[in-house]
Amino acid sequence: MSKHDPKILRKQIAPYEKSNTKSSIRQVVNTLVPFFLLWVLAYFALSISYLLTFGICIVAAGFLVRIFIIFHDCCHGSFFKNRHANNILGTITGILTLCPYEQWKHSHSIHHATSSNLNKRGTGDVWVLTIDEYMEASPMKKLAYRLYRNPFVMFVLGPIYIFLIAYRFNIKNARPRERRNTYITNISIVAIAGLLCWAIGWQAFLLIQGPIFFISGSLGIWLFYVQHQFEDSYFENQEEWDYVKAALDGSSYYKLPKVLQWLTGNIGFHHVHHLSPRVPNYYLEEVHNKHERLQEVQTITIKTSLRSLKFRLWDEQGKRFVGFKEVKILTEKKKRSTSIPAQVK
Repeated sequence: MSKHDPKILRKQIAPYEKSNTKSSIRQVVNTLVPFFLLWVLAYFALSISYLLTFGICIVAAGFLVRIFIIFHDCCHGSFFKNRHANNILGTITGILTLCPYEQWKHSHSIHHATSSNLNKRGTGDVWVLTIDEYMEASPMKKLAYRLYRNPFVMFVLGPIYIFLIAYRFNIKNARPRERRNTYITNISIVAIAGLLCWAIGWQAFLLIQGPIFFISGSLGIWLFYVQHQFEDSYFENQEEWDYVKAALDGSSYYKLPKVLQWLTGNIGFHHVHHLSPRVPNYYLEEVHNKHERLQEVQTITIKTSLRSLKFRLWDEQGKRFVGFKEVKILTEKKKRSTSIPAQVK
């Protein structure tokens, strides 16, 4: 049996599927404390220069992304050994990141169970159409899809819609626990925002929280997008879909500079995370480095990841993402070939 056999690989990773309480507490301290200090510092910097405040907000946004990774681990039950500890910290960090814990945990678990499965798209993932689906779509659906996949809509308007609007409502048929958690999150967000506006003024609050929210939200959507939307990704129909292949071939290794890797909580090792969501974020790099098969996955950098902005549709025949221009060329070729009358012998 090959050393790259999925069963052996999963067995080798199993020892890392246990959280370390000291490491988790250390991460909470070195993430939340600097974030709150930066927020206060940004406020005092307003009396000096807004450019200084804005610069501090950029750094604070990076720490908010790191807070989201803690939230994310709590959703997987991997941050603490105790389930209640994960739920409590997950709810708190969910309030800070504007994400209702129970609602997000539910949709994200579906994402992991169905990632790269063409027959089970639509929950907790980025909207992806195949070339054939796009060609057969109505004009309105094509327009909606083009708007959705537009970088301005996705990364500029997207954070505003998702974090400020969509997450404020429960989905249809949501469980009572999920509904209660969303209400608690919403009330807490309003209470904290109201208290800060009363304490420092709504202008100062928006000048600080606005950039932090927008930058961190855009970065969060970018990370989620780019780690599944690379050219030679993996998508299959239910009959051919495989969980391990979806993790290793449908999730990238986003190789970031060490500072950004730290701020993003090692989420760049996304293939490891999808292979085993129970591995805490602080073990992901170690798991990647210790297993040769995990180092063979698609590696992208900041520079190469920018190419994903042109990817729009999944080509089932070519097994790759393509842009709208490529689809247009293919369509024109197909039209020309069908317009040529068949030769009569």
